[in-house]
Amino acid sequence: MKSKVYFTKEISSEALIKIYEAVGKKLDGKVAVKMHSGEKGNKNYLRPEFVKDLVNHVNGTVVECNTAYEGARNTTKKHRELIKEHKWDEYFPFDLMDSEGPDLELDVPNGKILHKNYVGKNLANYDALLVVSHFKGHAMGGFGGALKQLSIGCASSRGKTLIHTAGATDNQYELWNNLPDQDRFLEAMADAAASVVAHFNGNVVYINVLKNISVDCDCDGNATEPCMSDVGILTSLDPVAIDQACLDIVYNRADPGKDKLIERIESLHGVHTVEAAAEEGIGSREYEIVEI
Repeated sequence: MKSKVYFTKEISSEALIKIYEAVGKKLDGKVAVKMHSGEKGNKNYLRPEFVKDLVNHVNGTVVECNTAYEGARNTTKKHRELIKEHKWDEYFPFDLMDSEGPDLELDVPNGKILHKNYVGKNLANYDALLVVSHFKGHAMGGFGGALKQLSIGCASSRGKTLIHTAGATDNQYELWNNLPDQDRFLEAMADAAASVVAHFNGNVVYINVLKNISVDCDCDGNATEPCMSDVGILTSLDPVAIDQACLDIVYNRADPGKDKLIERIESLHGVHTVEAAAEEGIGSREYEIVEI
């Protein structure tokens, strides 16, 4: 059976709630809302003002983890300062999940590359997960969407290092000396995503927002200006289907700027993350678009 992916052209705070309701799954208990806090200087990331009504609608806590590379988010002290600067703590609770150790270790029993994944320990405090992703390009993964949020996004600094090095090391100071073959890195991302999916046992909803679509990630403080016009919002219970749908939308758009994003995706074989995640059984590349 094809996975359902719901789509609206409207991009607004009201549309976020409308499309969340359309998927038909109510997230109960303590809900973590995984967002990208945006690197200092980045102008494309989704703003807290945009998502605050949705976060409060699900009675959620926005969650994030530290990075494994230099910047304004690689230590708890600096990251907390940026969270305040970007107003993430102004409208709803915010949890920097790996602000204190030890990390939560998740098994990856069927992993292609990884057999363990390190995530922010506070992930264990939540019953459900709402993944709100800004779909855009990425300098290492080709693109970023739901699967990237599940994997690198939920990983602690240690876990991010393990993913980026395809299991070679979890020492962030050795990250750049241990970069692997590209496909192994992408498969490690799929492994890490699978571990988070398994942890929540189906209590996850995915929302991808296609606006401010740059070839660069929100982790880039000097990201290029958007290369495509805004598209809309998608939601699904399937992280593979929603990312595949976003890729297909980009390829099928009558937008000359799409060539820059497609070049970024293809140069880094970005679709392989989707392929590997589908092979691991966490979703399907076959989907049906339901427009609302």
